Parts: sequence; structure tokens; C-alpha cells
Amino acid sequence: MPAAIEVDRLTKHYGDRPVVDGVSFTVEAGEVLALLGPNGAGKTTTVECAVGLRHADGGRVRVLGADPVRERGDIAERLGVMLQEGGAYQAATPREMIALYAAFYPRSLSMRDTLALVDLEARADARFRTLSGGEKQRVNLALALVGRPSVVFLDEPTAGMDPAARGRTWGVIEHLRAENVAVLFTTHYLEEAERLADKVAIMARGRLRACDTPQRLVAGEPTIVVITRGRVPVADLAAAIGAPATRSGTNRYVIQAPPDRVAAVVAWFADHDLPIDGITTRPTTLEDVFLTLTGSDR
Repeated sequence: MPAAIEVDRLTKHYGDRPVVDGVSFTVEAGEVLALLGPNGAGKTTTVECAVGLRHADGGRVRVLGADPVRERGDIAERLGVMLQEGGAYQAATPREMIALYAAFYPRSLSMRDTLALVDLEARADARFRTLSGGEKQRVNLALALVGRPSVVFLDEPTAGMDPAARGRTWGVIEHLRAENVAVLFTTHYLEEAERLADKVAIMARGRLRACDTPQRLVAGEPTIVVITRGRVPVADLAAAIGAPATRSGTNRYVIQAPPDRVAAVVAWFADHDLPIDGITTRPTTLEDVFLTLTGSDR
């Protein structure tokens, strides 16, 4: 059986600028993949190529074994797509839009189940333009799921949602996995990726920097965290310690090194007349990995 989503050496250029540069990954049925990266990393373009909205300049994309551009008619009714810019009518209500989209599919969810899935029963008859940002996101999510898709693409599905709505959306994604649906979603929330994803793919400047389970991505060296009021030349620190180092926030620096390197870190700060306001060691987190792989691109 082919993978639900197969992206093999995908490339896409805008003019002379490579936006996606040789990206490869797969998503199996019942698997959730989170695509992470800074703004401009190429995440949305990758998704748009995978759903057939953009032609790839090179490489190969298959969804349910089909070319999403040339064979879109063969798979369209089995796909659910939620992009950052939804296609909702401003004067329509969630109920009206769900009814319209449901008519496109042979085995759509009922209106009641669709509204309940995204917790919109109380706002079903409000005009779309009057909804909050988070409610509009939930409408777009409902439109992506009303056709009972086998493969779902969600581009920043929880952007603009409050914590309660975000948690409910997490539950929807977990439900899709349990129903053997393949899910590819992009997000800027690292805790969201760590909570939901079977695999995490990290992009920067159009290239895939890592793709693995969250557990394997964080299974490297422990981390030393230094808090300082000084401005640290990160490249010099990393070279001196012999370990990756990144800046995280305004006054925190993260070095992926074991606790026995703490003395060397303290000595380096002293040699450079940089104050240490706090220093600790802890296991590596997904945020540490993300910052290490994309720090120079943020």
C-alpha cells in the first residue's frame, strides 16, 4: 500500500528563489505529522503543493497514490484541506457553509455531528463576518472535515484560538488518528507538535532539517541553560564548548552539552566578562532542537 502522503525531493521556486528545496517525507494512514519552521521556511508552500494547489518544479508528490494535480478528480472527495486563508462567505452562516460543503461529498457528516465536532452549535446561525478569529478557524476546520476525509491537511489550525478551543481542536486531531486518517498540520506551537505528532518535520529556508518522532529528536545530549544580562556571541560560545548553542528569549542561552561541561561554560563567561544570573541543566526539549536547527533563520 502506498503512503497516504508521499513527498519526495520536492522543489518549488518563486522566480530565482528556492522556497522548497528537496523536501522529502511520508505520512501513513493513521499517522500525524507536524511541520514546523520559522515564517518563510516553506511550510505553506509544501502543503499547497501536496494538495495540488501549486505545481511542483521538481520532485514527486503523491496523495493516496495519486498525483494531486493531474489526478485530483480521483482523490478530491477523500481530502480535507484547511488553509490559512479560508474560502468562507462573509455573509453566510456556519450552518449554510457546512450544508454547502456537505453536498460535495457522498458520505458527509451530519450537520449536528459537524457542529458538535468543532463546538459551534451556539454560533451556527451567526454571520461569518461577526465571528471571532478563533470561531472562524473552527468553521474552516469543520469545512475540512465534513466530507469524512481519509487525508487531512491543516495549515496552522489553532491560530487565533483561545486555550479551550485549542484543546478541543487537539482532541479532534487525536480523533482523526484513531479513525485511521492521515494528518499533516503546520504549527508555530511546539507544545502542540509534541503533544499530537507521531513525527515532527522541521524546515528552515526551504530545506528539511530533521524528521523523526518527538522522542528521538530530543534524545541527544542534555542541555545547559544560562541566564545572563550580557550579549553573548553565540557562535564563539558554541566553538569554545564544542556543542550547539542558541539564544532563546532576551537573556537565555541554551547549550546542548552534558552537565560535566558546566565548569567550562562558567569559565568561558568569566573570561569574556559576562555575568551569569542563573545556570541549570535539564533534558533537551523540542524547543531546544527547533532553535538549534533554525536559530540562524529566525
